[in-house]
Amino acid sequence: MSICWEGFKTFFKIGCFTLGGGYAMIPLIEQEVVNRKQWLNREDFLDLMAVSQSLPGVFAVNFSIYIGHRLRGLRGSVAFSLGTILPSFLMILLIAMFFTRFAENRVVEAIFKGIRPAVVALIAAPCFRLARAARITLTNLWLPVFTVLAICLLGVSPVYVVALVAAGGFFYGKLTQEP
Repeated sequence: MSICWEGFKTFFKIGCFTLGGGYAMIPLIEQEVVNRKQWLNREDFLDLMAVSQSLPGVFAVNFSIYIGHRLRGLRGSVAFSLGTILPSFLMILLIAMFFTRFAENRVVEAIFKGIRPAVVALIAAPCFRLARAARITLTNLWLPVFTVLAICLLGVSPVYVVALVAAGGFFYGKLTQEP
């Protein structure tokens, strides 16, 4: 079976069964890409997460484009990203076609209200797992906490945070690099 077809199917399946967007996909992507198919190792996965979050666009699409490109170049990028995008596109199309009929339905309203807490949990769980994998401890916990506070309370743009952290990481790497 072609790796492009396999990647399309893998990301299509992930896209079909993930509620909550790109961040909720992280555990499924990790399970498939790192553990099951071994297209990436854990360290590369974490690095790719950082890069995918820093780039403009949808997180899961950025992720799939990179993995597809790494495995099969442009063809892989197209196949993997289509697998990621297509389920959401089809679901949104169906919802748009029928939502007006059911928007005021109490059962539909209740379903959406019930899904919200689950989506929060689906996003929070990978964050805690990634914090452990990124070796965030009580010693360096101040950085993510300060970042969240700066964005939420002070209204600092995430763009500035990413730029500052990238510059800090670059200079830290230069300072700690052995000659």
